[in-house]
Amino acid sequence: MKAKFLFLILVIGFFGCNPASQQNIEIPASDLKQAIVAFAELNQELQSEQGHLWNHNLDGPLLLINRDTRTVIANESDDEGFLKKQGDFYVGLFPENLNIANSTTNWLDKHWTMVALPLSDTKEERLSLLLHESFHRIQPLIGFDSMYQTACVHLDTEQGRLFLKMELEALKAALSDTSFVQHLKNALLFRTYRYQLFPEAREAENLQELKEGLAEYTGSILAYKSDSALQSHYISNINGLYNNKTFVRSFAYRTLPVYGHFMQKTNPRWNLDISKNSNLTDYMNDLFEIDTRIVDSQYIRQLGDTYRMDSIMEFEKIREQNRVQLVKTYKSRFLDRETVSIGLENMHIGFSPGNIMPLDTLGTVYPNLRITDNWGILEVDSGGALVSPQWDNVIISAPMEITDSLISGMGWTLKLDQGWNLEEAGGKFQVRKKN
Repeated sequence: MKAKFLFLILVIGFFGCNPASQQNIEIPASDLKQAIVAFAELNQELQSEQGHLWNHNLDGPLLLINRDTRTVIANESDDEGFLKKQGDFYVGLFPENLNIANSTTNWLDKHWTMVALPLSDTKEERLSLLLHESFHRIQPLIGFDSMYQTACVHLDTEQGRLFLKMELEALKAALSDTSFVQHLKNALLFRTYRYQLFPEAREAENLQELKEGLAEYTGSILAYKSDSALQSHYISNINGLYNNKTFVRSFAYRTLPVYGHFMQKTNPRWNLDISKNSNLTDYMNDLFEIDTRIVDSQYIRQLGDTYRMDSIMEFEKIREQNRVQLVKTYKSRFLDRETVSIGLENMHIGFSPGNIMPLDTLGTVYPNLRITDNWGILEVDSGGALVSPQWDNVIISAPMEITDSLISGMGWTLKLDQGWNLEEAGGKFQVRKKN
């Protein structure tokens, strides 16, 4: 039996066009159904929670956006009247020059929580995501303003990945054992040893755990209502992380929520003790009474036998060999061949945190991304793009087709705004302003 799709036909103004102009917008009934459920579940939780966790309410403006159609379903209106009321919601079109992601966004003179459709079929997963992103919206209001992240490059190395995995295996054991304290201590010892190997990791990892770890802790601790549900969720998430191609921007979603779950048992209000200047590892070491002196490598190796270290080491050796080959491929693609270089001036970027790859000191390769800037829109769905360490330049492979409205290459498309063009010199292409 063929599925039937119903659409709600709405007449609203399109953002960026003449306000008097109108066009029909089709919002799938499935999106409306998801919105009804999601808003109801979120409102119920927020009314129950009453801002207790952070001494600040998490409710506020929320957008649910269909990635394909860019249609918006919002829980609030906007002062400009762009979003049109339909039942209990407000609907519109999200502009092409903004990226859709699970994040926050400033749009129509409001700071919104933004979540992409479709949502999970599981209530707890839906609610956890909505609460995670709602926390990001209030972060500046509770003292976690001007937060930034740096890629944890060491977590793409063989040793960095190995001792992150050892920490995660110890956390999984803590979640599965009623005598969890020793496993927690072992997890933090693996972390301490990783910081001995990579001294720069201490700050880089802390920044990600403050930025994303606290948000994920908030979502999970409020969405999952029992220890058993939380434990199953956290173990599943750790196992899922192992399927990611890299951990450099995705590890914090798995580490801090687990520690937070156990810290809450010792100090239910632990999260109110910290600030954007806190070092979370120091806080946890103090709370769980971890000896932070130099950790002996032989002791760590013996400790690793408890957590299947040999099999993890074998996997990481093979993975490292493949990584070295991939680095060579990317260097050839972006340094030795014809390429397009685009300066970044007013960049907004969307990407998947689970597959990015540091390329030595040259920057980071993003296998898929979407960048909007003064010059237009770049979309990469395969082949990758190399973003400089300073975030001031992006390089993609040479163009294969150039038309008046669209430039395309291996796995990418580039839409240039009026006033910009693509110039070629000596096999290298650059996007420049027209004279």
